[in-house]
Amino acid sequence: MRTVGVEEELLLVDPETGEPQALSAAVLARAAQDEPGQDVFEKELHNQMLEFATHPQSGMDALRAEIVRCRKEAARLAGESGCAVASLATSPLPVSPSVGIGRRYQWMAEQYGIATREQLVMGCHVHVSVESDDEAVAVVDRIQPWLSVLAALSANSPFWQGKDTGYSSYRSRVWQRWPSAGPTEPFRSAERYHRRVADMVATGVILDEGMIYFDARLSRNFPTVEIRVADVCLHADTPVLLATLARGLVETAAREWREGREPVTHSVSLLRMAAWRAARSGLSEELLHPATMHRMPAETVVRALLEHVEEALADSGDLDLARESCAELLGRGNGARVQRELLERTGSLRDVVTECVKLTQA
Repeated sequence: MRTVGVEEELLLVDPETGEPQALSAAVLARAAQDEPGQDVFEKELHNQMLEFATHPQSGMDALRAEIVRCRKEAARLAGESGCAVASLATSPLPVSPSVGIGRRYQWMAEQYGIATREQLVMGCHVHVSVESDDEAVAVVDRIQPWLSVLAALSANSPFWQGKDTGYSSYRSRVWQRWPSAGPTEPFRSAERYHRRVADMVATGVILDEGMIYFDARLSRNFPTVEIRVADVCLHADTPVLLATLARGLVETAAREWREGREPVTHSVSLLRMAAWRAARSGLSEELLHPATMHRMPAETVVRALLEHVEEALADSGDLDLARESCAELLGRGNGARVQRELLERTGSLRDVVTECVKLTQA
């Protein structure tokens, strides 16, 4: 069975005011003091961010347990460093992000200017194991139309600099400012994929292969396909659902490739339209159906995704989990809806943040 791992980026905030705090160095120092050589928590582009990565897991119960454990450990370390963690994909409150030290981050700040300084956005990346680069590229080619549905499920960033953006996932719109970000046309082979990456690095516009920000890419460190479209999610159950569906998509795509079935190809222009639609409305309105690129109710499109990966989910024993989790998420709403409901109830973005701090560890 394919293994799955999750990376989550968390926002460091003041536990009382909800304002972002540039304390990642202190949190990481605390983690290193408690467990020398630990490889769970990492620094990110901005000092108001903290990242953790789970180990590869075969079972979704084990994955959920590790996500919950990592979130609680992050909260403990943050608390001992004078802050708290919130699984928010953007800060609801105004913030002036500070770029981390180090050659890489300083190069990015100089190269991209304000686009770097404004990239205080927190994502969730899902890694699914693959057997070879050839299989990985075949998967990347075939899952492109479905990634917007994952983005809609995860949408958790309605606020930006103290205002409602009108988007469910404004993080994804900010992320698109990177020159290498977004959907891709079919590569058809591993050789073509690697040639494209080499050509992009050779332009000097990006620093290295690590700055290939495709919506789905081959990991440079692990034998995985890395899916990078999701906001960090408010509730711990949601990244587990994303991982479940991502593994289903990868396995379904790999089977289609082995059977000689050609990918359903849409132009990058249409894929961008689908991504925009998902970012704008999340689960509250219509999405573009991955097969037709026609507008349909979000629930219909989510059901289409479940049907697309049904056989793979049944074989891995995850079908009931996926169905139940999707139904719960559609009923409760994604993080964007929860945040807006919190604001309506409390009238305060500060209270939105402090309540989300609690939900992060729930």
